[in-house]
Amino acid sequence: MSLRTMFALRSLSRSALLRYTAAAQFHATSSCSGAKVAVVLSGCGVYDGTEIHEASAILVHLSRGGAEVQMFAPDVSQMHVIDHGKGQPVENESRNVLSESARIARGNITDLAKLNVSNHDAVIFPGGFGAAKNLSTFAIDGKDCKVNKEVERVLKDFHDSGKPIGLCCIFPVLAAKVLPGVDVTVGHEEEEGGKWPYAGTTQAITALGAKHTVKEVTEAHVDKKNKVVTTPAFMCETKLHLIFDGIGAMVRDVLKLSGK
Repeated sequence: MSLRTMFALRSLSRSALLRYTAAAQFHATSSCSGAKVAVVLSGCGVYDGTEIHEASAILVHLSRGGAEVQMFAPDVSQMHVIDHGKGQPVENESRNVLSESARIARGNITDLAKLNVSNHDAVIFPGGFGAAKNLSTFAIDGKDCKVNKEVERVLKDFHDSGKPIGLCCIFPVLAAKVLPGVDVTVGHEEEEGGKWPYAGTTQAITALGAKHTVKEVTEAHVDKKNKVVTTPAFMCETKLHLIFDGIGAMVRDVLKLSGK
């Protein structure tokens, strides 16, 4: 600290000094990790694409962690288009997953087919029904679903390379399908009066030969052997900031596992 700064601080009021200290601490926690992280989207909108709040939370936490982010999505058609106000399918309308994902990425999006594991230290997949409709057929076929070939390739490439994989919400079921024996969480295993409305997903996970570990919405679960980090997010009906905190825990663990 320079002599000029020291004299300037001496003249500050106590409240101003506290604000200065808090700001300094904030900026200290946002130091660069240097990790290069791929984020894979499935459209734009919870009912037929990526859950936007989850994607945003992931990007905020990655930014705060100093990661360099590149966003991807497959160049395929959506299963269908949902009117999010009515919660109903729109007849005679089709949309492209890559084009819709560009809305979240502010136009800076790349075809998933071009994602090369050697260029990244980790990959993260937000949830949303797009994972179950556009990146797989889980919404229709359950445990017998097929996974988009590029999504399957990316999951296997990162797993085989020993690089961490972060997953939100419903997405862990796709990891259970692609990575035998993986240990994941989608939260609780009982609906508990509607707090965990998608708790039945745990049955599909175990039916696929994977392990399910019960976690709270604010927590992340780390499968150290497979380097897979999962968090329940909107599998739980709760306050947004709690979901945000759980996603933050997942991102921090992914960055730790990246070694950056």
